[in-house]
Amino acid sequence: MSLKRLYIAGHRGLVGQALLRHYADLSGWQLITRTRQELDLTDAAAVQDFFAAEKPDYVIMAAAKVGGIKAAYSQAVEFLLENMKIQNSILQAAYEHQVTKLLFLGSTCVYPKNAEIPIKESSLLSGPMEVTNEAYSIGKIAGIRLCQAFRQQYGRDFIVAMPANLYGPYDNFDPEHSHALPSMMRKFHEAKVKNLPAVTLWGTGNPKREFLYVDDLARACAFLLDTYSSPEIVNVGVGNDISIREAAEKIRETIGYEGDIVWDSTQPDGNPRRILDLSKIHSLGWKAQMPFVEGLETTYRWFLKNRA
Repeated sequence: MSLKRLYIAGHRGLVGQALLRHYADLSGWQLITRTRQELDLTDAAAVQDFFAAEKPDYVIMAAAKVGGIKAAYSQAVEFLLENMKIQNSILQAAYEHQVTKLLFLGSTCVYPKNAEIPIKESSLLSGPMEVTNEAYSIGKIAGIRLCQAFRQQYGRDFIVAMPANLYGPYDNFDPEHSHALPSMMRKFHEAKVKNLPAVTLWGTGNPKREFLYVDDLARACAFLLDTYSSPEIVNVGVGNDISIREAAEKIRETIGYEGDIVWDSTQPDGNPRRILDLSKIHSLGWKAQMPFVEGLETTYRWFLKNRA
């Protein structure tokens, strides 16, 4: 039996590395990857040539320009343009080269700021977005709608998953440009090493978020690629949330930092609460497995070995 050829776009990132770990344990798959130096995903002609040469049967789109509130707000042009170029190039090439199935990863930050909690998939575009990540959100929504358009107009099996806030090995731990959780982990670690009396964090700490361990997302991607075919988007999460303040305390405990936490309330909080309605993916037979504290410990061990 011939192997199914799977192209993982963005294989060196947080999600891409988790997908490589997951598929390494599965038989029947041949993985295709390219680094950014080998293939510029914003170059439509180069992407077309790549698909023509490699002929992937399946594609998982884990490639994107991502970052936390500060990065997304201060680099709005780059976030919007780069993500749309990547999406347009890959989706067009996947269509033209007859890819059997493609999974596009959206983001829960694209949901309206005041969406009803828990957030249903049907909430998309039902209200205004959070302004701090609007450029990133608009780019992602364009990708979601393009997947649905290819399915509606040309019958292509393009599906969309919407993961909750992700964390885990291979995350970006830059304190200025990463998401909240890895940024806090880096700051607490450095404060412990330098014996600093306090760590200052953005906002009030009151917003609540749902944190999904990235290897759980990889399992969900493989599950949906095998079993799901519909124009409707699918939420992927853990089913419970925690305040940024509580998350900070758990990270501080994981690292063993004994100093104080100072909250800079002059900085933006972002969306006040974001937790997903998971009834659809649960009805399909998938649930997350990694407990939050265990996921933090695993992530910190990886950080100590690879980034500290």
